[in-house]
Amino acid sequence: MEETKYWVWLNMVFGTGNHRIWEVMSFFRTAEKAYLSLSSDSSVVSLNEAENKNVHSVQLHTAESFLVSCSKRGIGVIAITSPEYPEQLRHIYNPPSVLYYKGNIACLQNELTVTAVGTRKATAYSLKAAKEICSELSARGAVIISGFAVGIDLACSMAAVDMGRPTVCVMGCGVDVDYPKQNFIYRDAVISAGGVFLSEFPPATPPNSPNFPKRNRILAALGKAAVVFQAGAKSGSLITANLAAGQGRDVLCLPPADIFSGEFAGNIKLLRDGAIPMYDASDVMECITGRKAQPETAVKRGKDVFAEVPKLSDDEIRSAFMVLNGIDNNEQESPAQNDGYELPNDLSEQQIRISEALLDGAKHADELAQHLEIDPSELMTELTELEIFGIVRSLPGKMYELIR
Repeated sequence: MEETKYWVWLNMVFGTGNHRIWEVMSFFRTAEKAYLSLSSDSSVVSLNEAENKNVHSVQLHTAESFLVSCSKRGIGVIAITSPEYPEQLRHIYNPPSVLYYKGNIACLQNELTVTAVGTRKATAYSLKAAKEICSELSARGAVIISGFAVGIDLACSMAAVDMGRPTVCVMGCGVDVDYPKQNFIYRDAVISAGGVFLSEFPPATPPNSPNFPKRNRILAALGKAAVVFQAGAKSGSLITANLAAGQGRDVLCLPPADIFSGEFAGNIKLLRDGAIPMYDASDVMECITGRKAQPETAVKRGKDVFAEVPKLSDDEIRSAFMVLNGIDNNEQESPAQNDGYELPNDLSEQQIRISEALLDGAKHADELAQHLEIDPSELMTELTELEIFGIVRSLPGKMYELIR
C-alpha cells in the first residue's frame, strides 16, 4: 500500500484516466518522488491552474484514508507498479495507473484471455453461439473478459461461470455500483467462480457516458484476442474491436445469420475489413495459443488486421475512396470551405487538432497520424471518443470524416 497511496494521490490531483499523469511521470522514477516534487515549491513540472490548486488542496492522508476505506469494504486497489497489475495493460496508450477490483484479480495472470463483446439486443442465434463458444473456451482454460452489459456480454460471462471458471467484468463505473441493475443478481456467482469485477474508476463512480470509451481501451487490451458475436452498424462492439486491433490483438467475428439484416451490419463490416471468421472455439484457441499458423492470405493479423493490402500512398487511398463513393475529383481540388462549422468547446486539445484536420474532407487514419505526429494507438483512442460524441464517423478503409 505504501507505493499505491502515491498513485492514488496522483489520480486525485489529475483525474482518473487523465494521460497527464504519464506526462508528469516522465520526469520521475517513482510516484513517491513525483508527490514529493509536486507538493514542494520547487517542482520541475509546469502545472495549469486547476492542477496547481489540486496539488495544494489534496493531502496525502486523504489518499491513505481512502485506501483504508476501500479495504474495509472489500475493494482491492492496485497500482501499475503492483505485482498483481495485469501485464497486458502495461504497454497500451494511457494505461490505467490505478485499478479497483472485487474478487480474484489473480485470474488475469492466465496466459489465455479472450475479450468477448456484442450487442445488448442479441438474437437467439448470437446468444446460442456466445454461450457455446465461451463455454468451450472456458473448459479449455481461457478466461472470458466482458463489459458485463446485458445481452451478449452477460451470456459470455455466465457461460464461464456455469463451467465453474473465472470471468473478468470490466466496468465503466465503480465496482461497488449496481450497474446494470438487472445483471447484479449474478455478482456473487461471478465472484464464487473465481472471477473479478474490475474498474479504473474509484468506488461510487456512477456510470456516466464518457466513462465507457475510456473503459473500452482496458476491455480491448486485457484479451489476447477479441471476439465479436453480434454488432449493428453503430455498435460499441466495433469500437472495442478497432481498439483491440490497434493494440495488436487478433479480432474474430461470428459470421452473420442473415447478411441482409441490419442487426449484423457490424459483423459484415468487420469481416470485410479483415477480421477472422469464427466458427467454433478452436478458431479462437488457435489465435491465442499460436499453435496453428493461419494460411498466408491478403488478410493481415494482429495490429494490421484492418490494414489495406497492398500498401497505397495517401493520394492513392484518397482517390480510391472518392471513386468508390462517387465523389468528383475535380470538385475536391477546390479549396475546402468550413461553412461556419464550429467544434464543441468541451473537446480536448488533441481532439480539436484531429477534428480541424478533417475540416477539409475525409482522411485515412495513417495520414492523420503522420500529419499530426500522433501515435497510431493514441489516435484510434481519440477517434473512438469523437465517434461516441457524434463528431466524426468511420468510413470503409480506415477513412474518417466530420459529421456536419
